[in-house]
Amino acid sequence: MDLRKIDDQITVAPQIAVDDVAEIARLGFRTLVANRPDHEEPGQPPMAELEAAAREHGLNWVYLPVESGNITDQDVDQFAPMIQQAETPVLAFCRSGTRCTALWALSAARNTPVEVIFTKARNAGYDIGGLAPRLAQQAARQG
Repeated sequence: MDLRKIDDQITVAPQIAVDDVAEIARLGFRTLVANRPDHEEPGQPPMAELEAAAREHGLNWVYLPVESGNITDQDVDQFAPMIQQAETPVLAFCRSGTRCTALWALSAARNTPVEVIFTKARNAGYDIGGLAPRLAQQAARQG
């Protein structure tokens, strides 16, 4: 399991396995967020199995599927309040962690300086430079 901490509130990861959920709970995460559509690719664990494991280990489960390479403003509008209201710390996963990082960055841009967002993403191993125009757009939404 490749956990990449963005800040004290959220960590992102590439695809997790059902067997990883017990360790995720042991590490102190309180909410598990799946940003990957079910059946996105062969061999991916079914979301129902991940959800059952999350609940079995006392984790809150959020299923917010987002199409890879196509994060819409509606996706950000759903992610922003969810991440603000989630019991922390949160672990969000997708295929590589990039989609989760982009969702976090776009929602955070509404109340966090863009330079801080770039630094946190880079420190977690993600280059989100291509999101600069959308981050500016989200920053203009404030709130």
